[in-house]
Amino acid sequence: MAPTRKATHAGSWYTKSGAKLDEELTGWVSAVKSTPELPLEFPVKGCKAIIAPHAGYSYSGATAAWAYKSVDVSAIERVFILGPSHHAYMDGCALSTCTEYATPLGSLVLDREAIKELAATGKFLEMDLQTDEDEHSVEMHLPYVRKIFADKQIKIVPILVGSISSSKELFFGSILAPYLASPSTLFIISSDFCWSG
Repeated sequence: MAPTRKATHAGSWYTKSGAKLDEELTGWVSAVKSTPELPLEFPVKGCKAIIAPHAGYSYSGATAAWAYKSVDVSAIERVFILGPSHHAYMDGCALSTCTEYATPLGSLVLDREAIKELAATGKFLEMDLQTDEDEHSVEMHLPYVRKIFADKQIKIVPILVGSISSSKELFFGSILAPYLASPSTLFIISSDFCWSG
């Protein structure tokens, strides 16, 4: 087992101060409001998945807040975080070997049982610690996850997604579908598609 994954992008992509980070996240989430033009109810009942950006928080923090405010945390016990690989080429998906991920707001424990089940399929690669810590696409969601689940001890399942074909997307989707179907599991899809409003 690898050690705790450090918050390697804290201090550059977002603040490393826990107090300042908590203040920023609180401000961004509080600013998300329903309007007459966009009547919404938060949290969204039955929300099972969100798509949110993974740019630096100065670019994407306020946008990501819309996704995170949508999450109904009451029944959630486990969070899958799927992030695209920017530094390591892979024709597949990779699992972390760490037992926990650090954030300036506190650590998040990995669901080693679920990771073991996925690894047992023989279809996932194993991510080394260097690859894990170099990648930002999963890390940029960790402070928000720790924040919205501040009063709960949830577990996470980070998955690094490589450059895969449509058929492999369907294949990995079929492996992950039973987890998505669980009422206690949330999926976060980390994306470059939109950094701001």
